[in-house]
Amino acid sequence: MKRTVVAICAGWSLAAAMLMPAAHADTPTLNIWANDEQKSITIDLANEFQKLHPEIKVQIRRVGFAALNDETMRAAMSGNGPDIVTIDNPNVAMFAARGALVDLTPYLAKSKVIDTHQIYTGPLENATWDHKVYAIPREVNTLALYYNEDLFKAAGLDPDKPPQTWDELYNDAKKLTNAPKGVYGLGFSAIGTEEGTFQFLPFIQTADASWNSLNSPGAIHAVQFWQKLIDDKVASPDTLTRTQSEAAQSFINGNAAMDIDGPWELPGISKGAKFKWRVALLPVEKTGAPRASALGGLDHAILKTSKNPQLAFEFLEYMYSQQPRQWNEFGLLPPSKNVVTQNPQWPEAYKVFSEQMVYARPRGPNPDWMQFSKAIYTAMQQVLTHQADAATAMKNAQAEVDKVNKLAQK
Repeated sequence: MKRTVVAICAGWSLAAAMLMPAAHADTPTLNIWANDEQKSITIDLANEFQKLHPEIKVQIRRVGFAALNDETMRAAMSGNGPDIVTIDNPNVAMFAARGALVDLTPYLAKSKVIDTHQIYTGPLENATWDHKVYAIPREVNTLALYYNEDLFKAAGLDPDKPPQTWDELYNDAKKLTNAPKGVYGLGFSAIGTEEGTFQFLPFIQTADASWNSLNSPGAIHAVQFWQKLIDDKVASPDTLTRTQSEAAQSFINGNAAMDIDGPWELPGISKGAKFKWRVALLPVEKTGAPRASALGGLDHAILKTSKNPQLAFEFLEYMYSQQPRQWNEFGLLPPSKNVVTQNPQWPEAYKVFSEQMVYARPRGPNPDWMQFSKAIYTAMQQVLTHQADAATAMKNAQAEVDKVNKLAQK
């Protein structure tokens, strides 16, 4: 159902008057935990929500991404947690399966603001467990290929023809590598964390494999390709320990001619890069192979221990209503396919990332995703550091996934 943001916003005061009691000594409080490392969409919109609802009190706490899972689970178990938590989208299933989150399905059935039919399939899958919706995607993101137009021209490459396949990516990266000047052809993150898994998944997927078929020929080929990039020094040895943001900084500094990264880096790249740059779709394994990319993004959920679940859901509705602002104000892709961003900043990048989103695949959903992810990035690092050959490492990773699945079925 099509609705305008103006109409939605105009209704907040009336909704507040109908749903909330008059201000008194026991002022309703909405506690929100936000994870925002860059421009703060959750915090900014929470402050706006406070102004729209002077009869309530909004309290905000920042929680670092690395501590988010542990802090949220402790809060759920203690019964003293916030009303709203921010969750990395593959982890919603874990919290939902443990009974930590409010089932939003009844709220959504009555909502005149949130239409789950308009949310991209991948984000909605990650927000759903056991046929019930437990979270609302705050935004979505995925990966694409940034490249330095100036260095392309200097290396005799056509910036209008970015690499389309792995072979082209390797060959272009090799031509772009300039060791005396400290320039590597390609930057990415192969760190031993969820970030490494996130970056590696598109390579597995375009090779006709998945997170639950790690010992397949495609997955083995994918990790061998990454090993080749490192061994042939077209990617920096620091790739093994770099975060995605650190890889982007290397690109900004001119030390990487290309970089696999997400739209969240656009504000920093647009301000910091002293060269012309572009964004292209991720290369596929070979001509005709399926396009793929990992699905990223954060969700908002309501803890089961919330004292104000109805008020918390109203905030989720407000966040959802503000999607047309997300790209230009926060550098984030909206999670709903019917949202149109008027006059988008970085229009070419917006076009590329929007198209790449079509191919983005969810991580999971599965309550044991973090164990699967650890198996993936552990195997990947073992191969890149020559602790194990590709076939052995990926076979062991699949065995770990199978073991976790078997235990979960008991």
